[in-house]
This record gives sequence, C-alpha cells and structure tokens, in this order.
Amino acid sequence: MIGIVDYNMGNLASVRNAFAKLGADTVVESDPDRFQDYDKLILPGVGAFGDAMEHLRERNMIEALQEYANSGKYILGICLGMQLLFDTSEEFGTHEGLGLIQGSVTPFDARKFSEPLKVPHMGWNRMFTTSHPLFENLDEEHYLYFVHTYHVNCINKSDIIGKTDYGYEFTSAVAHHNVMGIQPHPEKSHKNGLHILENFIGL
Repeated sequence: MIGIVDYNMGNLASVRNAFAKLGADTVVESDPDRFQDYDKLILPGVGAFGDAMEHLRERNMIEALQEYANSGKYILGICLGMQLLFDTSEEFGTHEGLGLIQGSVTPFDARKFSEPLKVPHMGWNRMFTTSHPLFENLDEEHYLYFVHTYHVNCINKSDIIGKTDYGYEFTSAVAHHNVMGIQPHPEKSHKNGLHILENFIGL
C-alpha cells in the first residue's frame, strides 16, 4: 500500500489517478501517526517551500517523515516535494527543509543561461538519467513535464540520478538510499512518467 502525504500543498487527485492507472492501491493520508502503516510514501508538492514546511510543521509531519525515511522504507518526493527533502531553500528567504538529502534549493540564475529563457521553467524537457531502478527500462534521455522556478543542488554528487538542461545543466532527479525525488511531474508526463511510477511501485 502506498500513502500519498496530504498536507494541503499538492495536486493529490492527479497523483492518485496516475497510480490508479497502474492498478496500485493508494491512500491520501493526513495523519502522521499512520505513515508507518504504508510500504511506500509519496510526498507531492505545489507552491512555495516555506509555506510547505509550515504546513508540515502544523500537522506534526516533519518528524514523522524523517522517522519514515530513517526506517528504510521508500519515499518519493515530486516537484516541490523533492525540494523539501533537502536541507535548506532560498525561496522567499531562507528555510529549513527535511534534511533527508544534503544540499540546498536555489533559483535559476538567468545570468548563467546560455541563451535568453523564461523562468519558471515550464513544459516538456529531457532528463538524462543514470542507471537507477527508478529509471529501469527507460531510455537514457526522455521527455518529462516540468513546472518550477527553483532547483536543487546536491552536496554529494552520488545522490544525483537525473539531469536536465535549461539555460545550464541542473539536477532533476535524486536518490539517497531509500529517499528519492524527481523535479518533473510524472503524473503529467504520460507514458514516461507512468513508467517511473511503475518502477517505484516495484521497488
């Protein structure tokens, strides 16, 4: 059974519908005391980092998510949910994250762009992946759907399992043991996105 964390900051219906297409049982869960009941957790997210952490704090979910990750069970962060896995974010001030993956979240720096591009990064783009179970039987490069203004920076390069180019190369997928995250929205990425979720189910 897969739990989808409900902290009032994610597009829960589309995530749940994507898993339903794959025949997977999911529960939208808002009770942190029940997190350990699930084999795997999905941490979705849409909006600002600081607001998201405040919502998690108000619902007593921060420690529960940290304990879940430390238990060795698989957790997957999607979009903002991936960014929340990190130590800090610079979005509208400095905010502490869940601290499950070492690194920070910073805005796109248009000064480094190889050509003039709009921010946020929105639409279809390629992800170049490493060999990882989350990407099993996917091509090395494939298109997924992105919507974001900030991106993550990993301290440990071994945690990087996917990269994407938008003005410059940035990290778009991460994994530290059982804790994983992807910047694009697999639930909006058609066949490729569903295949990633299917691989997550099979872990």
